[in-house]
Amino acid sequence: MEPADERLDLRRLLIVFSVMLAVLLEIIDTSIVNTALPAMMGNLGATLDEIDWVITGYIISNVVVIPLTGWLAARFGRKRYFTLSILLFTFASLMCGLAGSADTLVFWRVVQGLGGGALLATSQAIMVETFPARQQGTGQAIFGVGAMIGPSLGPTLGGWITDNYSWHWIFLINVPLGLLAAFLCASTLRDPAPAGPRRTGVDWPGIALLVVGVGCLQTVLERGHKDDWFESPTIVWLSAAALLGSLGFVARELTAEHPVVDLRVLRRPALAVGCALGGMMGVGLYGSIFLLPVYTQSLLHWTAWQSGLVVLPSSITTAVMMIVCGRLIWAVGPRAMLGAGMLVMIAALWNMSQWTLAAGWDQLFWPQLLRGLAMGLMFVPVSVATLRSLPPAEVPQGAGLYNLFRQLGGSFGVAALTTLLDRRAEVHRFQLSEHVGRLDPIASFQLADLGRAFSERGLTPAAAERAAAALLDAQVGAHARLVAFQDAYLYLAALFVLGLPLLWFVARHAPGKEAAQAAAPH
Repeated sequence: MEPADERLDLRRLLIVFSVMLAVLLEIIDTSIVNTALPAMMGNLGATLDEIDWVITGYIISNVVVIPLTGWLAARFGRKRYFTLSILLFTFASLMCGLAGSADTLVFWRVVQGLGGGALLATSQAIMVETFPARQQGTGQAIFGVGAMIGPSLGPTLGGWITDNYSWHWIFLINVPLGLLAAFLCASTLRDPAPAGPRRTGVDWPGIALLVVGVGCLQTVLERGHKDDWFESPTIVWLSAAALLGSLGFVARELTAEHPVVDLRVLRRPALAVGCALGGMMGVGLYGSIFLLPVYTQSLLHWTAWQSGLVVLPSSITTAVMMIVCGRLIWAVGPRAMLGAGMLVMIAALWNMSQWTLAAGWDQLFWPQLLRGLAMGLMFVPVSVATLRSLPPAEVPQGAGLYNLFRQLGGSFGVAALTTLLDRRAEVHRFQLSEHVGRLDPIASFQLADLGRAFSERGLTPAAAERAAAALLDAQVGAHARLVAFQDAYLYLAALFVLGLPLLWFVARHAPGKEAAQAAAPH
């Protein structure tokens, strides 16, 4: 029979429900607007560059506030801070839905990001403290369902709402759900006992350097590709500000008496390794989710709805696998489970690198299923090994840093893969063009064959020749783009291969297992 403090009573269940509702709202809103951007442009009369800030502004404010959550929760009380953050997110969602101009929408998206950023790290700390040691896998599995599935569901849900209603409902649907989550959190959450005397000073220089360093870095990652990276003076200046701000922030936080972000927690090997693995998982998750719809829509000519549907099996697999891992991690341990997940992820990415221009549902289904399986296997052990190894007083700071690295990993992955696709497509197009010219016998035969086909449709010989050349050039471009996608998936696979040595530093047994077994009655 389970001890009373290890049972999932009604209060714990309500905490889990309310916290996960808030997490899902926040994470889905990171990507839900992607498919609605064209509708927003037409309705608000905005350019693509202006409407892009609807995404960029949210992510920048989100990333800036994540590392501050531990300090803000300690200063204002975690229950109050978490509940007010949900209300801020909900009010900003309402204002986004009512926005009548692009500038107004971008402003309220930034405010929404400030409220949403608090939900991610604080909720994970709440889950750590809500579940006892033996049930930490279950707690992190439940949190992981939102953290891993949210980015996959966002574009699909956004496309469905936009097609059937309007883009305004992408934000307005958050209002009743946000109010419900805020009410439940206010009713059920309790503040943990303070770990020490409350600090009264505010590290304003640390906050300023954090905003400059992380904010500029995220802006570079979000805007770099659109502005041709370091060919743009703006990107150069932002990169310099990000470097100086980040270095100044690290120096300030390591020497300040009361730092706003206590970087000293990274002296814990489990947290340092967990942050590295979290960044790697962010690259793998957001990178693979970014590549799939671009591949299916630009090369296979699928609709956005079809692209969303092909992700659904992997999302369901991730959710199921996380619950299974949450139950098994106490017996299996983080290291073995994480190693299995990384190997499955490598196999999934290698299979994705074999996709062709003729790939169909069957070819895409199984690699996506493997990706979902891998994400479920990896997230739970990394979260448990990272956060459960920390003293309770350091869990909020650790959760903030862990989520920051995962978020920055995702941003870096998308930025790097976007540039990689374009550069590798140019390289492969040049290489293919060397073998597709009028002097090449095979290409010459194809041009002649295509020319005859167009002539039979009534085109003049000159027009038929131009049409044949244009079609062959389009085929070369599509094939070059395909090989670039294959390269991108292989690079992601190589990242996980390089990450395998980190397994040595991951705990073999779930943290707290030995103590729990020693305390258990024999």
